[in-house]
Amino acid sequence: MERLQKVMAEAGVASRRASEKLIATGHVQVNGRIVRTLGTKVSSRDKVEVDGVPLHREKHVYFLLNKPREVISSAHDEKGRRTVVDILREKGVDERIYPVGRLDYDTTGVLLLTNDGTLANKLMHPKFEVAKTYIAKVKGLVSNNDLKQLRLGVKLDGRKTKPAKSRLKESDRVKKTSIVQLTIHEGHYHQVKRMLEAVGHPVIKLHRENYGFLNLQGVQPGEFRKLRPEEVKKLKQL
Repeated sequence: MERLQKVMAEAGVASRRASEKLIATGHVQVNGRIVRTLGTKVSSRDKVEVDGVPLHREKHVYFLLNKPREVISSAHDEKGRRTVVDILREKGVDERIYPVGRLDYDTTGVLLLTNDGTLANKLMHPKFEVAKTYIAKVKGLVSNNDLKQLRLGVKLDGRKTKPAKSRLKESDRVKKTSIVQLTIHEGHYHQVKRMLEAVGHPVIKLHRENYGFLNLQGVQPGEFRKLRPEEVKKLKQL
């Protein structure tokens, strides 16, 4: 059983708040009867209509994409650039899906897409602290002190980032570049790039290799796969 306004929002009728207004003003029927009570719960067996139009409830789907460079993490782009949803559409996925969070235009790696709004909102909420691991190629030779600062947190916009895991994977003393692994539990705007820049190492390339327990094993850049039922269950338990 789920709240009626949530079911309407997930079906694409309107936002939850707008759906609540539709309910309160008598636009919604459940099993042929007008419902005005907010918080009314319905099951998959109930017939829901909005202004006489039956509600189409999509089955929830979950995909893991290995996002390539120069692709927008969005369902639509005003500039007409290719989006992550376009990649799945081209392969026949026709559900109304959207990405869970964002990866920058030039950032590659793990990205989840779904039409399960409840799960997506929970995964993106800071309090659930889903671990995200990145591999970054940066300018300069990263020192132990730099890694320590990243672990303790750096100040961005006057606020200190939460403790992170950091590890130096490789250094090139000739080209003066380093490769760093960084695991964070937040998702602020350009966070990884800004954290590394704050310790003096601007990012050259950035790749997300893990999202929680999920990785890209067997998924090439630009490819995707459906999540297995046990993976979906584990995500919900996060």
